[in-house]
Amino acid sequence: MGEFEAKLDDKGRVVLPAGLKKQLPKDAVSKLVVNRGFEKCLTLYTRKDWDGELNGLSSLNHFNKKHRLFIRQFSNGATEIQLDNSSRMLIPKKLCEYAEIKNEAVFYAYGNRIEIWSKRLYEEMMDVDADDFADLAEDVMGGPQENGGDDE
Repeated sequence: MGEFEAKLDDKGRVVLPAGLKKQLPKDAVSKLVVNRGFEKCLTLYTRKDWDGELNGLSSLNHFNKKHRLFIRQFSNGATEIQLDNSSRMLIPKKLCEYAEIKNEAVFYAYGNRIEIWSKRLYEEMMDVDADDFADLAEDVMGGPQENGGDDE
């Protein structure tokens, strides 16, 4: 987990941040998959986690038009990534264009997901007023208390 800034070199390569690399299983680092995220970012998966996503997609109904569209959209651009000896990865140009990643990127890791954002879009997305964040927390996490209400 965490947030890591990185710079792309003139060939479009970016170093997988050391703090993030340490958190990944050793055998997973050599087998990564990058794909479009749901927002204007990329998602980096270990091969094991990507295979789990594909397994979930295989349970969708291929006779359902919306399911087929989702499968196509979700897997569009998915690319296996190899790290070189300097822990650099080359993100395909098409994916960088989708996520508007040019010179600077932010790796944002949570759960089993690693998102890769352009630094500009990441800062815009995270620029949330404290009151708006409190409202969001209430909408997402709030709800009736399990204990039935008032303290007496």
